[in-house]
Amino acid sequence: MFSRNPRGRTSQRGSTAVNRFGRPTHGRKKRPAERELDFTQFVKKAIQTTETEVYNPQHSFADFEMHSKIKAVVAARGYIHPTPIQDGAIPHILNGRDVVGIANTGTGKTAAFLLPLIHKTFKHKTEKVLIIVPTRELALQIEDELREFSRGSGLHAALCIGGAHILEQMRSLARNPSFVIGTPGRLKDLIERKKLDLSGFNNIVLDEVDRMLDMGFINDIKYLVALMQSPRQSLFFSATMPREIAELAKKFLNDPVTITIKSRATSENVDQDVIHVGPKEEKIEVLHNLLLKPEFQKVLIFGRTKHAVDKLAHRLEERGFKADSIHGDKSQSQRQRALRRFSQDEIAILVATDVAARGLDIPDVTHVINYELPENYEDYIHRIGRTGRGDKKGNALTFIN
Repeated sequence: MFSRNPRGRTSQRGSTAVNRFGRPTHGRKKRPAERELDFTQFVKKAIQTTETEVYNPQHSFADFEMHSKIKAVVAARGYIHPTPIQDGAIPHILNGRDVVGIANTGTGKTAAFLLPLIHKTFKHKTEKVLIIVPTRELALQIEDELREFSRGSGLHAALCIGGAHILEQMRSLARNPSFVIGTPGRLKDLIERKKLDLSGFNNIVLDEVDRMLDMGFINDIKYLVALMQSPRQSLFFSATMPREIAELAKKFLNDPVTITIKSRATSENVDQDVIHVGPKEEKIEVLHNLLLKPEFQKVLIFGRTKHAVDKLAHRLEERGFKADSIHGDKSQSQRQRALRRFSQDEIAILVATDVAARGLDIPDVTHVINYELPENYEDYIHRIGRTGRGDKKGNALTFIN
């Protein structure tokens, strides 16, 4: 455990102001994040449980009335019993009901909507599915899952995301795919270019709706949904249900079934601590010494700006570490390459902006380091949620000046 300075208070020593840690401020104005965040929230031991709550599913995958090819793929991947969100949602989706699923990332919700929708397209070749997500990375993950679950079926899908070649996406759409997976901006662009016609789509999935609301996509979603067939089957998945999402669901869903999965917060699996960096200390030196420790095997480091993230990754590479960076200005191929290298342990360190704070499910991240403070506590929770996935214990460290 890292040592922490005792809590102090702001005072005056002669004409020099000092902060609550007894260090001089030298007149520096605090950034908004520093003024608003309570750093004591970043110090917390992972909750050690001696008893595990066992979920007893009502079904096995073999029980679901799905196509035999889908069941064979699921069995080949070693899945026997569904997760709670899958157990609750799949029967209703198979029955054609609209569904609102409240569940965190990492609970298996992608398979919860993909499996019954793949079955639906097997059964009726005219079925077409639109899946809208907030980020490119989440769209890519869903595409990967779709490819696995529909292997050998000849099912076509089009991935429509920013940062990738739009001509290739146009060619994919020209093949009349059963599934279109995309981010709101690129979907609108393709519609305006008359390359995507949603009038033939009768199924829609909105995944991570709360994130899309945070990113200002609510009007884009309304625009896209209004272009689709009616009636249609609509599926909303979100970690939370703020008022705006509830109103959207009420407007666009027909008598939906709501499934809420209560799960322990990801942050409870994570040992959280802070590291105070003094005015004369180089943050990079402190970080360097941490990364030399053998337990820091797979580390995700968060910065605030694209330039700072690139600069830090470059400095770490100069010091002999295997590192790469990811942010919104990188091309899709660059982002995919960095994520692939990190997921497959070709590099041990990924430096990122908050573009990587949600939706990514990278296995076995041992540490998350907040090299620069997040904007708010919610962003902090999403950042540290990249470690301590499932039943594994994670570690999160936050640098404080």
